[in-house]
Amino acid sequence: MKRSQVIDCSIIELPKVHFKAGNMSIADGINEVPFKVDRVFWIYDIPAGEARGAHAHRECHQFIIAASGSFEVEADDGTEKKTFYLNRPFYGLHVPPGIWAHEFNFSAGAICLVLTSHPYDDGDYIKSYDEYLRFIQPGKET
Repeated sequence: MKRSQVIDCSIIELPKVHFKAGNMSIADGINEVPFKVDRVFWIYDIPAGEARGAHAHRECHQFIIAASGSFEVEADDGTEKKTFYLNRPFYGLHVPPGIWAHEFNFSAGAICLVLTSHPYDDGDYIKSYDEYLRFIQPGKET
């Protein structure tokens, strides 16, 4: 498998179904999300000024949605960084394995919804940026 780069991170627009009583979006992991969804979690009640994430995954893909409110996601491949602004519940950010990512600048009441390709596995996380830089060195694959 090739090493992931920031350019591999992408915003994907989810389908919207309009109803008189509100809208609905779908992310079924077959058509909309670029991987089979194995786990879903959400982060909320984030105190002002707090950041989340700040890790990379060895194998796990993530699809990050601002279910409510807004926040930013910085994706870093060790060479290039790009910041994505999420503020619509029908947009999701695909973060492939091997990308260091963190979420920050949460608005009041923001809910960060995350769909993942793997169940929770502490061994899949790279939690130290120095370890991450060693992981992505040339010749090593993600």
